[in-house]
Amino acid sequence: MVIIGGFEAFVGGLQMVQARDKYEELCIPIVVVPATVSNNIPGSDFSVGADTALNTITMTCDRIKQSAAGTKRRVFIVETMGGHCGYLATMAGLASGADAAYIYEEPFKIRDLEMNVEHLVEKMKTTVKRGLILRNERCNANYTTDFIYNLYAEEGKGVFDCRKNVLGHMQQGGTPSPFDRNFGTKMGMKSVLWLTDKLKECYRHGRIFANSPDSACVLGMKKRALVFTSLAELKDQTDFEHRIPKTQWWIKLRPILKILAKYKIDLDMTEKTTMEHVIKKRGLVPQ
Repeated sequence: MVIIGGFEAFVGGLQMVQARDKYEELCIPIVVVPATVSNNIPGSDFSVGADTALNTITMTCDRIKQSAAGTKRRVFIVETMGGHCGYLATMAGLASGADAAYIYEEPFKIRDLEMNVEHLVEKMKTTVKRGLILRNERCNANYTTDFIYNLYAEEGKGVFDCRKNVLGHMQQGGTPSPFDRNFGTKMGMKSVLWLTDKLKECYRHGRIFANSPDSACVLGMKKRALVFTSLAELKDQTDFEHRIPKTQWWIKLRPILKILAKYKIDLDMTEKTTMEHVIKKRGLVPQ
């Protein structure tokens, strides 16, 4: 069985695995293919459809910035989708040069909002007299898009005016990006090959019987490889209440947002890594 979808597909696959003891008919190979604009499926860095949504948001933000450039001293508050997952807001903020991106994974308080307003007030004194703020739709139950808009409009009175824009379901439309088209093709091919191997492996005495943990997996992209991870293993890595993975790879890119927006920040240099694709080519790492 191939299940293509978002977090509901992941939960549905997990429920079928848990029901195998009661229903023998569910003892078949199961693979979940992540396909959601929210990009919130554990076991995969990317989901089919997320890149297309990201391109749509970035293109819209670029047009909004052009509008702001035509009218001096204007700040736009833009709400993105994604549920509790801040992937779209963060990556669109990086791509479009946003001054801030508010997400659930990085809690913020009223003082943080005030600091962003003060930064925009100072920015209006420079040659770039426009601002762009992104907000994930469920980043905070109290600091809503209307609240942030009213705060910016009041605190920036006399310096800049404010507008808000809720992108809504336009993020789920549009033609698929080249990345998503190729990604979907690769995921489909990999799923069928995996299922074929599993069916041969689990065929016993004229019937299929698969109840091992590795017979029900999520197919995801990890770094540069397509990998299968068992649903049972991913259960402990999931925040089911907020429908997001407990760890997100793109969180480490958040400081770049402030650097591009010209905030004065101190970077955390405690974690170090290597550029695998570079050092492997140079023969510095054994294959």
